[in-house]
Amino acid sequence: MSTATVKACSLGRNIYLNVHSFGRAIALFMMLWGCTAPGFNASNLTWKTYINTRYNFEFPYPSNWNALPPPENNDGIVFVSPQDESVKIRSWASNQLPESFNPDQNAKITVNPNFQNAQGISGVMVVEVGQKESSMTLTITQGQIKYYWRGQSQSQDFTDYYHLFYYIAQQYKVPKQ
Repeated sequence: MSTATVKACSLGRNIYLNVHSFGRAIALFMMLWGCTAPGFNASNLTWKTYINTRYNFEFPYPSNWNALPPPENNDGIVFVSPQDESVKIRSWASNQLPESFNPDQNAKITVNPNFQNAQGISGVMVVEVGQKESSMTLTITQGQIKYYWRGQSQSQDFTDYYHLFYYIAQQYKVPKQ
């Protein structure tokens, strides 16, 4: 193989990789741009409220969604859309180990809050867009308890559920400290 052929193949591969990455960036932009479009009206739905008695968190969910059997330890719940079982809303909480039990106290990760619920409590919201599945996850830390809420769907449907998920995350409540 000549040097020119190798350079051409290398150039072609680089163009493919850049176009492929650019295409994924455009797809992500289009998906998130579609998520900001108006169209979700919470008053058009009938709501119920899930209340977790173990960790005292609560959030609204559409009244026609079905609850999966809760875990025996009562740390959370999963609700499934009646139209599509791949669309789920889940929430759970867990106790964190005190720092004195952490064998590697030098490995601390600091994450700055980027979200605030209607209650005024800050947390971290992460939106993950995958090839097959996408999700929105809220994490709130209060003392020794971490609270999690997640909405997930197939990636091609994520823009249809983004506003619903965001609304529920905003309404998520935890005990104030």
